[in-house]
Amino acid sequence: MFLEKTIGKKHIGKKNDLTDAPKIIIVFLIRNGSDLTMITKESIIKQLKDRGLKITPQRNAIIEVLVELRDLHPGARLVYEKAKKKKKSLSLSTAYATLNEISCNGIIKMLQFDRMENRYDGNLEEHINLICERCEKISDYKVPFAVSRGDVVKETGFSVTDTRLEFYGLCRECRESKGSKRGS
Repeated sequence: MFLEKTIGKKHIGKKNDLTDAPKIIIVFLIRNGSDLTMITKESIIKQLKDRGLKITPQRNAIIEVLVELRDLHPGARLVYEKAKKKKKSLSLSTAYATLNEISCNGIIKMLQFDRMENRYDGNLEEHINLICERCEKISDYKVPFAVSRGDVVKETGFSVTDTRLEFYGLCRECRESKGSKRGS
């Protein structure tokens, strides 16, 4: 089974079940079948139009910012602040609603967290999110192996709709900064 091979015969169900790997959390999300691997302005607009949604000037500004900041995994407030510079009439509630709509339509992933602001991920390719516990930077790390979803279904009966894999720790900059007590 995939999880047994990669985590060492630990059963997934609760975070506490991963005693040998306390900072690895596997979460399954629904992405609604998007087939794009990296967002572009054109791809977002096309997918929204295909779903019958209008491209307002406010949505356009938000889309532009999402594309510009896609490697940063921006939060809604950062997207709002940058998009407001492009479209002065943009409200914070419109920014949240637009980001929610784009993520609910499977065009981007919303990464939900307990102890930090939710973030948005435009990389729909299988990857690991490396999350710095100090500065909250999120970086993508390409998964070095492929897991057949068909094999998962065959072996477990579980139909995978989406995956999210996260590693928590300290980024290079935080590890190298003075006073670093963790991650050395």
